[in-house]
Amino acid sequence: MNAVRRLRAGLKGWGGVGAMAVLCALTLVFALVLPVKGTRGDGATGTGGQGVARGTQVRADECDTMKDPENQSPRPSSNESGPAIERIRNNDVLTVGVDQNSFRWGYRDPNSSKDEAELEGFDIDIVHRIAEEILGDRDKVRFRAIPTSQRIPALQDGIVDMVVRTMTISCDRMKDVAFSQPYFKTGQQVLAPKSSTIKGYGKTLAGKKICTAATSTAWSTLEAGKKSGKLPASADISLTVPNQLDCLVRLQLGEVDAVVTDGALAASQAAQDPTVDLKGAPFTTEYYGVAMNLKDADLVRRVNQVLVDYLKDGWQDSYDTWLSGTLGDDSAQSRPPSPQQYRD
Repeated sequence: MNAVRRLRAGLKGWGGVGAMAVLCALTLVFALVLPVKGTRGDGATGTGGQGVARGTQVRADECDTMKDPENQSPRPSSNESGPAIERIRNNDVLTVGVDQNSFRWGYRDPNSSKDEAELEGFDIDIVHRIAEEILGDRDKVRFRAIPTSQRIPALQDGIVDMVVRTMTISCDRMKDVAFSQPYFKTGQQVLAPKSSTIKGYGKTLAGKKICTAATSTAWSTLEAGKKSGKLPASADISLTVPNQLDCLVRLQLGEVDAVVTDGALAASQAAQDPTVDLKGAPFTTEYYGVAMNLKDADLVRRVNQVLVDYLKDGWQDSYDTWLSGTLGDDSAQSRPPSPQQYRD
């Protein structure tokens, strides 16, 4: 099975700009239910609910934006009780917001031999592991395709139990959602045509039009860069799109000069399109986490325990299957460190 998945992960591209545009359009259908093998379809809500929170979530003003976001999650626990976990068990399905168009993270392989391509990728592997630990069945998952800009609203409105969608842990986001401990380390990077004079983050972006996803950490980083002078004042960062992949389409159509996004995502996009390339080194350090409703402290602790175990047994296999082809065989730079502390 792993050999087949490696072969699929190694396949490049989705058929050019036209196919990419179609894929982007699909992501705009918010809360689209994605049927997969073993997925429940009985109408159970799987919502965030209004259960009584147990435990504490760090206040955003206690979070040091320079070094602390990855260390703000509650201590892991194997406790199976709590309102959020009970809700999920009563529904007998885990409802998760994911991406269906991020190559090797969460996507449908168009080259699949199956009648209906299933969602697969690094993030999808994590979802199946969480479902297995909480519900005893890795396929008791209801996937919902969520644009980048709708990740937080989907949690706040109870549309999903959690979001596993290359979502960066940040102090600002902790005002609105709870995060697990990190499961991946990355950093912001510039993606541009190979023929471009852009050399990375800095002065070569002067006068260039840059695309980012709305509400993304990429946009907030660029905004801060213009205020601090690290990014030239003439750089145009006004274009934001609902879904990060939309930026790649804009770049392919020549409507923008560069895209700024997480390096891990940018590497996968470069693998899809041989005419673009990563420019310069990552200029931030960021961590992906599983996002959940602020009220669901019991679920956050349980997910943290799942991740502790997964990083020991499962994470490397998933990295080798999905990401080694774009990020290299050495996973040390992508493996997150154990949190220096937890919030009790």
